[in-house]
Amino acid sequence: MKVIKRIGIGLLILILLIAIALAVWEPISVSSVSPPPKKDYEARIVRDNFGVPHIFGKTDADVAYGVAYAHAEDDFKTLQEVTAMTRGRMATLNGVDSAPIDYVAALLDVDGTVKRKYDDLPVDVRAVLDGYASGLNAYAEENPDEVSLSKLFPVNGRDIAAGFVLRSPFFFGLNGPIQALTEGKPLRKEGGPSLSVPIENRTVHPLSEDKIITPVGTDPGENGSNAYAIAPERSSDDKTRLVSNSHQPLRGNVAWYELVVHSEEGWDFAGANFPGSPFPFLGHNKNLGWTNTVNRPDLIDIYKLTLNEKRNAYEYDGEWLPLEKKRIWLKIKYGPFVIPYPQMVYRSVHGPVILNENGGYALRYAGMDQLDMLTQYYRINKAQNFDEWQAAMAGQGVPATNFVYADAKGNIGMFYNAMFPDRAPGFDWRTVLPGDNSKAVWQNTLPFTRVPALINPASGYVMNANNTPYIAAGPGDELNRDTFSPLMGIEDDETNRSMRSIDILERFGKIGEAEIRELKYDTAYVKRGYAKKWLDEIAALDLPIRMKDGGQYIQAQRLLGEWDWDLDGNGPADALALMVLRPANKSHYQRGDKPDPLEILQETVDHLVEHFGKVDPPMLDVLRLRQGDVDLPVDGGNDTIRASTLWDVEEDGRLSVRHGDSFIMFVEWDKAGAVTSRSIQPFGSATTRPDSPHYTDQMQLFVDKKLKPVWFDPAELEKNKASEKLVGSTQR
Repeated sequence: MKVIKRIGIGLLILILLIAIALAVWEPISVSSVSPPPKKDYEARIVRDNFGVPHIFGKTDADVAYGVAYAHAEDDFKTLQEVTAMTRGRMATLNGVDSAPIDYVAALLDVDGTVKRKYDDLPVDVRAVLDGYASGLNAYAEENPDEVSLSKLFPVNGRDIAAGFVLRSPFFFGLNGPIQALTEGKPLRKEGGPSLSVPIENRTVHPLSEDKIITPVGTDPGENGSNAYAIAPERSSDDKTRLVSNSHQPLRGNVAWYELVVHSEEGWDFAGANFPGSPFPFLGHNKNLGWTNTVNRPDLIDIYKLTLNEKRNAYEYDGEWLPLEKKRIWLKIKYGPFVIPYPQMVYRSVHGPVILNENGGYALRYAGMDQLDMLTQYYRINKAQNFDEWQAAMAGQGVPATNFVYADAKGNIGMFYNAMFPDRAPGFDWRTVLPGDNSKAVWQNTLPFTRVPALINPASGYVMNANNTPYIAAGPGDELNRDTFSPLMGIEDDETNRSMRSIDILERFGKIGEAEIRELKYDTAYVKRGYAKKWLDEIAALDLPIRMKDGGQYIQAQRLLGEWDWDLDGNGPADALALMVLRPANKSHYQRGDKPDPLEILQETVDHLVEHFGKVDPPMLDVLRLRQGDVDLPVDGGNDTIRASTLWDVEEDGRLSVRHGDSFIMFVEWDKAGAVTSRSIQPFGSATTRPDSPHYTDQMQLFVDKKLKPVWFDPAELEKNKASEKLVGSTQR
């Protein structure tokens, strides 16, 4: 008995030692990162009445320091998540749901790209990145109780660059083929002629479990946006107008953060960035501005490798090349423990490789293994005229996204920006390509002069709402499809928002403040396209035959047949239409399988009856904007210009919007070239700080469709400032 007791005590001690080891090994295994070179920084952070930070500095690097510090004051939690993501420690911070992100970071060799390319960045770009990293480090050092993960700080400029490398390709859909290949599902259809490539014998990747393997919010299958530029000759008051209306998650690592920067080195800009970026991605300076919408050209090619029996080599131009492989350890938090989970990542001359039961598949995508997007964003921030802006754009660092441009001189333009692969003819680029033929492996991208662009059209306006670039300025002023090679993979898609935008803009004569507001806050659907076909299918359902008790469903069918095609919240069928149209648009926009209309009608009716007691509750009782204790009604839908794109179904049955209209900015240049702008956020400047007065202070304005001034002029800011502080290494 004593022996058994000793064995039991020994086993208990062993278990305790293992538990302690699992709880503490991860930070021990992490190598400390060297901070940026020691340098004195000083920034002045002035906050206006809505808490928007205006950062002033002698140098651009000083300003970048202040950008990081101010953002950390408002949302240090998300900044830490972004940092953990770039370090491959997202699963250590958030658990198993984040493990696929860490796997993808290793698969894409994010760390290797930074090691190979960082030192080639211009000196001034690296100075800005180091300044931003130093600002994060300073906040973490001053607020150690807020740091969520051991050895997450210090960070340096390379960490900031890594965040760009990881997130950029997911804006044009790289997660789609990665997820399909790891799970053995059909590949998503590309733009243009439809294509579906089945992958037989489904093999589920041990990490996937049908989770979306992408940084949250960067999947173009969910993202949207509207963008408009109006030339002075089309305006009723001779103003040049730019409307930025991005549709992003309202929270998280790709939610917009509003800021204004002023540097004595000439960096003056008002706009918004994502957590982890030292510079705004959209907005304006004194002379010009732009906004973005997600585009979806075919920028990803997939190659089937011919593997040997051991699956450690592949054939390429008649030779056998070794398949590169590397063991990685995913560090996954389970309760108080961090469990090491081994995985292998593979690579060929084509790019990252995924192995499944069907063989090996290599991926090659635009912007692979480059950091030039950092230089491009910084240069367009500082451009002072159209020529400088276009020269910066020609650097082609941003792999994909539409740019809609306007400036003080009255120029407007829509650029279907993408790093188009320079593909050789003779291959079906929309299918899986042969991996053994080097002729199918493109090496370069087309120059910026080949990018579809529409500049100063006769219509006096340009627009994009995540649609084909061939529809951008109205009939008679569009690009000619025949001038662009099919090898570029330019999308043919239309959205309700794009069709509705053209309808409204063509109906207007001169466009002034009233017209641009009517356009931006429109909540209607066009009676054509996928929405019309979908509602016709619901109307054609023979409900009495297919259902035992179809009374409520028949009522819903009748209401939808009488719907006024407007999700303004005033009609009895609006809640029904809101919910049944969502899955139809999802299948249309993501080029997926069409849902069953009867199933969707049943689910919608059952939900409304269960939670609201009837099939026709007021839509504004159903669709809500919620943050903390504030709960407000909001209008618009999944594919309306006033966008409430995605929502969470909460316990009370209401739909809490989590994605859609986010940062909105109206910019105007008058005849003399003077700029003014107004903006709004759905919540406020401090979305993760419930104790902040700016946690919810913009919500009522947002639902009321009002905007607040952007105090871009420092003299005007002085009249409207709420606080001011100096930050920097010289202040500590």
